[in-house]
Order: sequence, then C-alpha cells, then structure tokens
Amino acid sequence: MSPSDKDVLEKIIADILKKKKIFSAVLCVESGDGRLSWTGAAGNMQPDSRYFIASVTKLYVTVIVLRLVEEKVLSLDDTIAAYLPEEYIRGLHVLKGTDFSSQITVKHLISNTSGLPDYFFHQRADGSSAARLLLEGRDGAWHLDKTIGEVKKLKPKFPPGKKGRASYSDTNYQLLGRIIELVTGKSMGEVFRQYIFEPLHLKDTYVYSDTNDQSPVPFYYKSGKLWLPEYMTSVSAEGGIVSTANECMKFLKGFFQGSFFPVEEIARLKQWNMIYPPPGLFQYGIGLEKLWIPRIMSPFRPIGEILGFWGQTGSFAWYNPDTDLYFTGTTNQIDGTGHAAAGKAILRMIKKAR
Repeated sequence: MSPSDKDVLEKIIADILKKKKIFSAVLCVESGDGRLSWTGAAGNMQPDSRYFIASVTKLYVTVIVLRLVEEKVLSLDDTIAAYLPEEYIRGLHVLKGTDFSSQITVKHLISNTSGLPDYFFHQRADGSSAARLLLEGRDGAWHLDKTIGEVKKLKPKFPPGKKGRASYSDTNYQLLGRIIELVTGKSMGEVFRQYIFEPLHLKDTYVYSDTNDQSPVPFYYKSGKLWLPEYMTSVSAEGGIVSTANECMKFLKGFFQGSFFPVEEIARLKQWNMIYPPPGLFQYGIGLEKLWIPRIMSPFRPIGEILGFWGQTGSFAWYNPDTDLYFTGTTNQIDGTGHAAAGKAILRMIKKAR
C-alpha cells in the first residue's frame, strides 16, 4: 500500500460498519518505514477515541515479563510457587487425583500451557458463567482471590506443559499479574507506566482504575452497549489498558522494532500451539499470537505471518512482516462479529500491498 491509497482505506473501514451489529470502528495502518500512516474512524468513534484494548493488554505484559527476565528479577522456568503464597497454590491444579499446582511455571502462564481452566468463560453446572453475567450487564469485580476460589472448583484441561496442548485462560494472566506486582513491589499500572507508557511518551494510554472514568467508549455485545467499570478495574494484567489506535501503533511498532528488547527475541516467542481447532482464529506462542490463515484465502500468494494480539472487545494489534504493515484499532463489538470483520479488513490491506 502507498500513501495515495487513502480512498481504499476509507472504503475498508466503511465496509466494516456494513456488518450487522457493528456500530463503530477505528483503524490505524502504518508501514514500518513510516511512509504510510493513516487513521480513520466510522460510526460513533473518532480517530482519537479512547477504547478498552482488552486482551491486547497481554502483549504489553509480554514486554514486562521479558524485561524482568532480562533484569534477572524472574525466569520463565521459575515455578509460580516460588512467588505466590501457599494458600493460592495448594489445590489449584488437581487432575485425576494428582496435584500439579507446584509444577506450573511462569512460562506455562504466559504461553497458556498451564492447563488451568478459564474462570471467565467456564460454564458452571447451572449454566451460568462469569462471562454470561457480565454480558447481561451485571457488572462486578473479579479479583484474584475470587478467581482462585472459582478455579479450584473446576477441572483442569491437561497437565502443565503437555506437549502440543494450549488452552486460552485469563486465569493465567491474573496469576502472572500478581507475580509481576510481587517481584516489582508496584501495581500493574505503575509497572506499565515505568516500562512502556512513559518511555513511549503515551498520553492517552493507562490502566483503567477509576470506575468514574467515562472517557473510554463503551463496547457492544450484539446490539447493546456494555459499561462494566467494576470488572474493568479488576483485570489490569489480563485486559485493563485503555488506549487509542495511534498510541497502540506506537507500542506495536516498538514491540517489533526493538524498543523494548532485541528483535531476535521475537523468534523465541514463536512456539506455536493451536488454541482452537481449525477454523480457529489464532495460534498462541509465548505471549504472542499468530492469525491462522487458511491457504485457500490466498492460494498463489501466501499471506505470511500476521503476529500480534486480539482483544475480546474487537480490538487488535497485528503486524505482517512480509509487507511490513502494522494494524491497530477496534471494532468495539464483543460477540465475534467484529473480529471477523477486522480480520477481513486486514487481509484486504495485505493483499493490496502485495
């Protein structure tokens, strides 16, 4: 793509809103050399709107963990029992009568290979789940103590580190966030600010911590707006960052261009496991996701890797090394419709650039 492709980009973001139940979107696309830099918005968002980046936050956590490893404050091979209190660890991961809790490592958490069940989406015997209650608008905090109490009632997916197995679980990142706070002696908000926000001079990026803060746009579930301040203040490490498309772009380019760690580290993160069976949307490595693109989508000119992260709110931060294009933004829709629309838009831009 070139700087002259403004009309094409405006059509792409307009087409996102043609999808039923998508009411707003913002998209930023840049080339690695900066020659192409475009941000557009549609619906009830503006190019500079603040939004919840949701699980894209986890890519920021990857930076923190790699920096702490570099500083020798922690190691990926450390067991979580080395940091967390015994009452958290005991009975956390019991499968077929064997307690694997003390075998879980930091690497298992950040790669979603711990086997720990996801407190958020797990369906209880009565059919309810944390996710369902929230999607119905019943706001409530999910602090770590509550999460651990819930997880200890659930059956793990597999033993920690079982070859070829991964299961997406926000439980992993709640535990990881607490470990980061314990080894640094700071809150996640302070840690993000020290290692990422301040070095990049980000002015509209922060960890959501004030339930009275109404500056982020509310996201949608189907046709209804969701406003969940109690929950969003309780999930700093797994999805609590607020940002804009342009400031997410600064972070994303910094991630892949060596601002936080040597670019050679990216190769070490590519230890992929399929989170969902095909046609699942992504594969998971060490704190990094890869879009799964069936060859039929571009049989004669393969798309190549698309690396980065999805967020549950339709937020995204992706990089395609083959075209050296970066994409950030959100469709602000939590039901999956937005993810499909954003993925299609990103593929259109990559194909245009090839």
